Amino acid sequence: MEKPSSYCEYVNTLPDGNVHRIYHDTQYGFPIDSDNELFGRLILEINQAGLSWTTILNKQNNFRKAFSDFDIRKIAGYNDQEIARLLSDAGIIRNKLKVNAVIYNASKILEIQEENGSFKNWLDSQPDMGTKEWVKLFKKHFKFTGGEITKEFLMSTGYLPGAHVESCPIFYKTRNLKPDAR
Repeated sequence: MEKPSSYCEYVNTLPDGNVHRIYHDTQYGFPIDSDNELFGRLILEINQAGLSWTTILNKQNNFRKAFSDFDIRKIAGYNDQEIARLLSDAGIIRNKLKVNAVIYNASKILEIQEENGSFKNWLDSQPDMGTKEWVKLFKKHFKFTGGEITKEFLMSTGYLPGAHVESCPIFYKTRNLKPDAR
């Protein structure tokens, strides 16, 4: 079989209960309204760096539990004891740089919330930008958010196009669900 030309084509070869199929059909490219859930998606993207997305999808519930249900305020307050707990948790990715980046980024999002009302408001208020401009903005504010991480975070939450190909039925479900107009 030839290599699939898109994620959409790939998931169509998978059984209905596969984690990729579920993610593709119910989350990928769909806007997220909750700041905690937006941050949760960023946590997953940061932790995927250097690993397979399958690993992250299989551990996503573990990440939610380990990181206080993605509660930004709680995560920003993590201390050395919490960091040690995370680094010993076999259910997540035990990488000190990634754990520290998540905590740092939670603090930065608290600042963004203070200035903009919410993380989502901040994202929504950005001018229409391409990937390079988004990456530059994310690198200015956050740690461990290189090009691929930022691009995937923004595509997966509907801020950048490209999550689905036009021939994919999910494309039409997400097309009219774009995040608030900027």
